[in-house]
Amino acid sequence: QVQLVESGGGSVHPGGSLRLSCVASGINFSIYAMGWYRQAPGKQRELVATITSGGSTDYADSMKGRFTISRDNAKNTVYLQMNSLKPEDTAVYYCNADRVTVVGTRSDYWGQGTQVTVSS
Repeated sequence: QVQLVESGGGSVHPGGSLRLSCVASGINFSIYAMGWYRQAPGKQRELVATITSGGSTDYADSMKGRFTISRDNAKNTVYLQMNSLKPEDTAVYYCNADRVTVVGTRSDYWGQGTQVTVSS
């Protein structure tokens, strides 16, 4: 059974920092691309950041320079360091594991989400 379990969410003031973690089980973590997405109330889920199995990263424009995604394959964990948080970063943050095989078969898994609230 595949599980992605996020943690590290909470409430912070504007300008503060949080570090989210996502521990994966039931998959060969090292061969999956991992990502963080978020969904604010009344809005669609959006990409925050991704990291490939090889460690290449990509970020949504509004997160560049503030957020850092990283992974520790030995711990089956992906992290999201969030600095200089803004009220508009308030959302539920979801962890994603994604893999497409050479024949095009896709495996896609989601965590249950962790709430991040930025307010004064």
